[in-house]
Amino acid sequence: MRKIVFAIACLALTVLGTGNIQAQDYMDEAPNTYRPLLQKLGKKLLKDKQGSIVAVDPATGEVLCLVTNSPDGSNDALAIGTAYPPGSTIKPAQALTFLSEGIVTPATKVVCKGSYRDGNIKVGCHKHYSPEPLEGALAVSCNTWFLKSYLSMLGNTRKYGTKEKAVNVWHDYLTSMGLGGPVGIDMPDEKGGLVANVNYLSRRYKDGWVPSTIMWNGIGQGDITVTPLQLCNLAATIANRGFYYIPHVHKNSKSTPLPERYLTPRRTKVAASAYGPVIAGMRMAVTKGTATVVNNPDYPVCGKTGTAENPGKDHSAFIGFAPMDRPKIAIAVYIEHGGFGADMAAPIGGLIMEEYLKGKLSKPSSELAKRIEKTKTIEE
Repeated sequence: MRKIVFAIACLALTVLGTGNIQAQDYMDEAPNTYRPLLQKLGKKLLKDKQGSIVAVDPATGEVLCLVTNSPDGSNDALAIGTAYPPGSTIKPAQALTFLSEGIVTPATKVVCKGSYRDGNIKVGCHKHYSPEPLEGALAVSCNTWFLKSYLSMLGNTRKYGTKEKAVNVWHDYLTSMGLGGPVGIDMPDEKGGLVANVNYLSRRYKDGWVPSTIMWNGIGQGDITVTPLQLCNLAATIANRGFYYIPHVHKNSKSTPLPERYLTPRRTKVAASAYGPVIAGMRMAVTKGTATVVNNPDYPVCGKTGTAENPGKDHSAFIGFAPMDRPKIAIAVYIEHGGFGADMAAPIGGLIMEEYLKGKLSKPSSELAKRIEKTKTIEE
C-alpha cells in the first residue's frame, strides 16, 4: 500500500510538471504585493533546500511572500504548479468537513493504540494520550482519529445512501476550500492537483474500490494532492472563519486595478460553527502539540504540521496563521525531503510570521534561522 501512495505522489509531480516560472518576468509593469524583508529571509531559509514558502494577508489575499528554491535556483512552479501529498496539514480541512456533516462533534473521542489496522494494513501513529476529542486529535495529529472519522463518513449509508455519494460530498467540501484545483492566482501556469471524486475513483480502481481502499485520503496521502499555494489559501480560509480572497501578487491601484474577482470573498460549504473547534485544535497544536516550535509569547499562533510519505526522506509541511483572533498573515511551507513537519517546515513558517508581525527576529529566533540556513535537505 505504501508503494501505491508513493506512486500517486510521483504521478502528481510528473503530470503537473515543474517548468521554471519566474514571477518577475511578468510583474515589472505593475507594483507587486511582496514584502522585501520576507522575501530576503525566505531566500536565506531555503538555502540548500528544495521547496516553497507562501504567505498571504487573509484580509485581502495579497501575497506577502512567495519564495522557492531548487537545485537550479528559484522556480515559482514549486509553489503554484507542483502538487504534493499534503500529509497531516489536510487534517483541519477534514475536521471541518466531518463537523459540518455531523459525522463527529467536538467531543468525539477515538481510542488510539499507536496504530490503526484494517485487515493486513497497518497505519502507524505515535505515542500520545488517548482517547482524544477533536481538539486534542488535531493537536497531536492522531492518524487513527482521522482515519476512523473518514471511514465513518464514507460508510454512513443512512445519511448518504452509497459510498459514491459520500465521497462526492467529501470532495465538494474540500474543493470549496480551494483544494485540488487552481485557486486563480494572477501568475501564469498555475496547476491544480487532485481531490478524488467518484469519476476519478471509478477510472483508477475500475469500480472495485471500497472505503478502506481510499482511507489514506483521511490523513493526506493517496488520492489527494495539493500545491503549497492551495495549502496557504486553506490557512487563510480557516483564519477568516470560512472565506478567502483569491491570492494575488499585483497590488490594487488606480493605474493597475485588480479584476473584481480578486476583491470578492469566496465562501466555503463549511458550517460556521465548525471553525471554532478546529481553530482551537490548531492553537493547541502550537501550545502543547506537534507545532510547539512556532509558539511565540507575543501573539497567539495557530498551526498544523504535516509529514508526507515520499520515496526517500519524507516531505516536511506546515500551515498556520497569526494572530489567532485578528489574523494578519497565513502561511504554508513545504520542504521536499525535509523530514517531520516540525523539523523544517514549521520553524521556517514561524520565523516568517515573526519577521512580519514583529518587524525583526528575536535573538533566539535569529540563531534558529542561522541553523536552518546551514541545514541542507536537497537530495543529490
